[in-house]
Amino acid sequence: MNIVVYCGASNGNNPVYQQAAKRLGEWIVEQSHTLIYGGGKVGLMSIIADTVIKREGEVIGVMPRFLMDRELAHTNITKMYSVNTMAERKQKMLDLGDVCIALPGGPGTLEEITEMISWSRIGQNPNPCILFNENGFYDPLRDLYDSMVKNDFLTQTDRDKTLFSNSLKEINQFITTYIPAEVRRY
Repeated sequence: MNIVVYCGASNGNNPVYQQAAKRLGEWIVEQSHTLIYGGGKVGLMSIIADTVIKREGEVIGVMPRFLMDRELAHTNITKMYSVNTMAERKQKMLDLGDVCIALPGGPGTLEEITEMISWSRIGQNPNPCILFNENGFYDPLRDLYDSMVKNDFLTQTDRDKTLFSNSLKEINQFITTYIPAEVRRY
């Protein structure tokens, strides 16, 4: 299975986030999965890629050329796809992936996983979406999604298609039992 991981191009200020990236990378290799990620060699992106590489797993990067020109590309991965835009990057990663997971990160990470969740509701993403909620990082977002349900902007059925967890056992169970959301009708 190809696991798409969205994550920060920085390490964050708490070592638990770096450890979470390592744990997720180790799990990917233990499960004989392939890492699909943004292709960077900085921040949590580098940590998860290096963890998978160190354990002899496969790593596929997808990076826009303008970021490659800044020398942010990881040079020791299995394969690198070069694209023109961030939109092409997201689409290519989705095309390659079977699962979407967001580690802690900044606005880019949040935008990427949120788009994948949104695409699930309109039939453009059949993959499970998971927010790796290390140290409660995504608790405010989880609460916002619950508020969307409470205020009838999101159905409980659709809300249940997104997992907030840092338990690899729970994540694995969510993936294996996942049924894509029904396409939203208006």
